[in-house]
Amino acid sequence: MKRLRRPAVGSLAAFVFCAALGATNVTFGAVASATAPAGEGDKTRGRADHALRAGDFEDAEKIYRELLAKHPQDVAVRLGLSHALLKQRKIQDAFDQAARVVAVEPMSARAHALIGAALLAAGDFRVSVEEFRTALSFKDDEAIAVAGLAMIDFYENRLTSSMEGLRRAAFLDPDEPDYYYNLGQVSARSERYAEAARAYERFLRIAPRTDADRRARIRGLIDFLRYLGTQGDLLRVGGASRNVISFDLTNNRPIVTVRINNSKEPLRFVVDTGAGMTVISTNAAERLGLSPVARGGMARAIGGGGRFEIVYGFIQSLHIGDAHVERVPVYIRPFFNAQEPVDGYVGLSILSKFLSSVDYGACTLQLLRDDAIPAYNPVAPPPGIEIPIRVTSSGFWSGEIKIEGIEKPVNFIIDTGASISVISEALAAREDMGRFAQKSRIQIYGAAGLTENVQTLMLPAMFLGSHTRKNVPAAVLDLGSINETAGFEQTGIVGGNVLRNFRVTFDFAHGVVRLEPIRNAPADDAKTPIVTSQT
Repeated sequence: MKRLRRPAVGSLAAFVFCAALGATNVTFGAVASATAPAGEGDKTRGRADHALRAGDFEDAEKIYRELLAKHPQDVAVRLGLSHALLKQRKIQDAFDQAARVVAVEPMSARAHALIGAALLAAGDFRVSVEEFRTALSFKDDEAIAVAGLAMIDFYENRLTSSMEGLRRAAFLDPDEPDYYYNLGQVSARSERYAEAARAYERFLRIAPRTDADRRARIRGLIDFLRYLGTQGDLLRVGGASRNVISFDLTNNRPIVTVRINNSKEPLRFVVDTGAGMTVISTNAAERLGLSPVARGGMARAIGGGGRFEIVYGFIQSLHIGDAHVERVPVYIRPFFNAQEPVDGYVGLSILSKFLSSVDYGACTLQLLRDDAIPAYNPVAPPPGIEIPIRVTSSGFWSGEIKIEGIEKPVNFIIDTGASISVISEALAAREDMGRFAQKSRIQIYGAAGLTENVQTLMLPAMFLGSHTRKNVPAAVLDLGSINETAGFEQTGIVGGNVLRNFRVTFDFAHGVVRLEPIRNAPADDAKTPIVTSQT
């Protein structure tokens, strides 16, 4: 599909990005700006608007569609339908409805904002920014556009700008609960735990009461944030400035020895960039005498029954080699893989405190504190292939890669804790990737248990920046549980079967993952593959 030129009155370029949302043919019918006649239509639209605000998104969609069947030229109703669809993550349909409005009212700020929101949910950052800015050029207080740009700041780690934008969006539309939910996320990542708790409390006061499970998760999170707010100086780094720790490479996953709370018992932890927080097994927590500090709700994750109880813990210190981190928030959960037992996962909350490098050739983890990191020269950066990284709402590091046969880059989680790479079921269906299917089926352990009879693909090529990996095995999994909390669509995971060919550096300060190919890559030893994404 060819890119359209940007007209003087505003961006219509987003029309051509339907392919990114899975469309093969998109038709924009003639829509006029007339609204439905006053009277019964107004009452029906009022019911639809009320259902949308009350969180009855399916009912709102039904009523809006009934209205459009009678009054297909009603722009306000079509925009309401787009919003209701977006709330249900029916991204393609939400995009289509808003785009039909822009086709006849190119200066509609709300339509451009909804297009931007749909594109952002699909992971198309570049064009979503254009649409949000176009919306604000027509109406500088369009709350959806203000919040959309703030979330892009969040994903790209501009936390101060993100908080300012979300506060403004909440001021413009104080009855929209999502703005307070997002503000809670940004505040927590900024380590403003009291403010995060207040934002989540505001969310609970105004949000629809239709999702009891989500509300239970947030109540538990508020309790945890209040606890953290009393601890002070979390995740304080100590020990040597430069640390090189040997690891065992088991099932394509790096496993280091750690000590918790000065215990003499050595624990085996996976170095896991697919976990936002550090995780400890229920068994290890019991052995160490760790008690939960908060709990609430059920998490959704890959594998098994797809759910496990959310339990929060807190440890006073975690030692890796000569490095240590004090006052560490953790998740406590059961681990299901008895064949390759580990005690926990070192997540990004710890790794991000260092310049962290996983060298699969030397089987070493290097942790550099700030005072040991060489000055960064953007003109002559360190060697290797740099992949810019965004951070999802749930704390995963996501980078754009390309797959042979797919025109546009796609968002993949960079996950040292996954022994195999993954393609989402949605991407496989959208791009007709059945042609890459293998006859073999496999079992996969995820955070919520075992998934059997998993389809595998042999990807002809995966492009990581300027580097190409040929014939990459990948499992096909439902990543819906990840995408519910990611904020923008994740279409796969770059796992250990790819990463083991590199020295991988996670440069959190500059927002890049750096890949240095190694000559003697270790053999792929994946047995029963593991995908450990925490959601």
